[in-house]
Amino acid sequence: MGAQNVRLLGLNVAFAPDGAADAVLGTVVQRAAKALPQSATEPLFTVAGGRVRITQILGEITTVVQAQACTLKLSANPTVGAAVDVCATLDINALAVGKLLGITGTFANAMVEGLALPAQAAPTIVAPGTIDAITGASNTGGFRWTLRYAAIDEGATVVAA
Repeated sequence: MGAQNVRLLGLNVAFAPDGAADAVLGTVVQRAAKALPQSATEPLFTVAGGRVRITQILGEITTVVQAQACTLKLSANPTVGAAVDVCATLDINALAVGKLLGITGTFANAMVEGLALPAQAAPTIVAPGTIDAITGASNTGGFRWTLRYAAIDEGATVVAA
């Protein structure tokens, strides 16, 4: 594969998918920018073929979030079994374009936001199913999501939902 362009904080950054970042963080999957789910659960990524270790989930606000209370969290929703929140909720009221969102890898911790984020401290292992965004209100606003993973089971993959 050749270099791919990633848009981060309004800048286009080229990277080689088989480069050093892939060796450490795993395969990258990007989901195109889309509006927030409206008081709903929306699949962001689909995990198929086996278990994966998520090393990074990164959201970037592409359309300012409406100035009213709205919570956001991410959840792993397996094909078999019950959904598990991979972070606690974050109030995303009026977040500006370019703000980044991520998780720490500790399920009890709220999603973190800022213009710079610490790396995900602990990987998150998920079974086949979906990784969902769950909002607590109907707000305008949009996000683009990037996920990095390593397959645990042979043939396991993640794609944008």
